Amino acid sequence: MISLKESLKILKETDALVEGHFILSSGLHSSKYIQCAKLMSKPAKAHKLCLSLAEKIKNEYKNFDLILSPAMGGIVIGYEIGRLLEKETIFAERVNGKFNLRRDFKILQNQKILIVEDVITTGKSSLECSNLVKDFKGIIVGYACIINRSDGKSAIDGKIVSQLELNIPTYSKDNLPDNLSSIKAIKPGSRDL
Repeated sequence: MISLKESLKILKETDALVEGHFILSSGLHSSKYIQCAKLMSKPAKAHKLCLSLAEKIKNEYKNFDLILSPAMGGIVIGYEIGRLLEKETIFAERVNGKFNLRRDFKILQNQKILIVEDVITTGKSSLECSNLVKDFKGIIVGYACIINRSDGKSAIDGKIVSQLELNIPTYSKDNLPDNLSSIKAIKPGSRDL
């Protein structure tokens, strides 16, 4: 497993960790944004983080059948973790604003599911995937992500295994600090596009 320092170095080298004024998928504002698509566009560097995360997942979750990831951000990471752990991997995508399974993907009753994401902040996408698993009467074994930036404040009721945890403050649009309110906000995420 690679260290926090090495993980951060990789994020910066791939321009996956950037600074400015960002509106996150959750609607919250932040001075830092993690664009895992930039990380995943550099397979050799991304492989190091994914391999380390896969080791952590193997240590924490001994028995599961399927990986489910939310589109868009979780697709490539879910695939890579599935490849490393030799697990079938599917993804959920939004149809009329709600996650659904398409492309003939299925979750079987009592199938044990690990939800894998790129970044967890509020946990909204993971929880939407959880609801989908429950709708199909599957069993959620846990959650994993490259970066957990929830600072223990996500709505996820359960353990989150992550390659690294980053405490990056977030703000509502009505409670922005001066350094953010003076910068034009950018919305780089994929939700509500």
